[in-house]
Amino acid sequence: MSKFKKFLLSEKEMPMQWYNIMADMPNPMLPPLHPGTKQPIGPEDLAPLFPMELIKQEVSQERFIDIPEEVQDIYKIWRPTPLIRATNFEKMLDAPVKIYYKNESVSPAGSHKPNTAVPQAYYNYKEGVKRMTTETGAGQWGSALSFATQFFGIELQVFMVKVSFNQKPYRKSMMNTWGAKVVASPSELTESGRRVLAANPDSPGSLGIAISEAIEAAVQDEHTKYSLGSVLNHVLLHQTIIGLEAQKQMELADDYPDIVIGCFGGGSNFAGISFPFLKNNLSNGHDTKIVAVEPESCPKLTRGKFHYDFGDTVGLTPLIPMYTLGHNFMPPQIHAGGLRYHGAGPIVSQLLKDGLISANAVHQKECFEAGVKFARTEGLIPAPETTHAIAQVIKEAEQAKLEGKEKTILFNLSGHGLVDMAAYDQYFAGQLEDYSITEDQIKESVAELDLLTK
Repeated sequence: MSKFKKFLLSEKEMPMQWYNIMADMPNPMLPPLHPGTKQPIGPEDLAPLFPMELIKQEVSQERFIDIPEEVQDIYKIWRPTPLIRATNFEKMLDAPVKIYYKNESVSPAGSHKPNTAVPQAYYNYKEGVKRMTTETGAGQWGSALSFATQFFGIELQVFMVKVSFNQKPYRKSMMNTWGAKVVASPSELTESGRRVLAANPDSPGSLGIAISEAIEAAVQDEHTKYSLGSVLNHVLLHQTIIGLEAQKQMELADDYPDIVIGCFGGGSNFAGISFPFLKNNLSNGHDTKIVAVEPESCPKLTRGKFHYDFGDTVGLTPLIPMYTLGHNFMPPQIHAGGLRYHGAGPIVSQLLKDGLISANAVHQKECFEAGVKFARTEGLIPAPETTHAIAQVIKEAEQAKLEGKEKTILFNLSGHGLVDMAAYDQYFAGQLEDYSITEDQIKESVAELDLLTK
């Protein structure tokens, strides 16, 4: 094994294709359905929202898809990203583990999100789109798309979940700096937002509500398209550059992961780090454990129901096959705003249903405790979302110590927390709460799902 701590690739070694796991899945995911006809949707149903090239990627069975040269040129501002062995963190844990992390926080937006924001903006630009809308939870996706659209002269309207809009004002500042307009969601700009505010004027908002607003704003203007930062197949596809790079870097380290971990909201950073390694499980006889880590307060993978559901709250999206807590579920106001989403992406849902990946849920306080331990040993302050992955790394290290087995762990450091320090302040002041939802609450929130497909 290499004696080095940091494993770098040159620009020439950056992958020139994305990996499409749909080519290797043993069981294909169920098709999205039109909410009116209950029949599988076609390209024409998605055309009002997305450019045709992204629609093609959404349904493609091609194993590898070329990254356009224009996208590669922008990627090279920060890619390839470093793979780092967390040797000081290992010493603190005192367990028989080697821990590596892929540092996606080095992007201009501070997270993995530009990996899909740039190609999405590019494909919209190629189709002549002048304006886009999107939603954002903690603001990382909105920041990334703001960064991307300004390269192509595209106007951007961002609907930011209200609780995060108030918790993280500097995310809004980042988006404004890159030229985007940002409004707290639910807002008065859309019928969807006004409907939510009429029912609850103090609504903290959710990703589902913000998605409804962004879609409504897009479909009302023929010159506007919508962009989603997670969940959908083409989004997960773009993120696989993370894992493809990591595979090359693990070769430099003369090592290979026994466990791959990513935090989980809709699936983008988790898919990005794990799908190329899952390919080796499916095709090359590897047995790497793949773990998605979600909040206990929003446990769709661990306690949700596999069912067709809307991707938004109001019901403007197609019906998507997913693990879900129900599109009306209102997640508690945790600081990991990017993970406050009621459903899981359809590809990840199918993989979990087939037992090809696993999932775990962790509480907010445990996550921040893990994040502080990591920061005090490795120096980098992780985003609240990323601390979920780090908490799982600690659990896996403790298990390895208990079993007396050596393990190599790889996790995705999906973003830094330098715009999230108010959350750390609350943690140090003892003001953070842990939230658990009861089985009765889950049963109530999923009770109407069967009606959606009748």
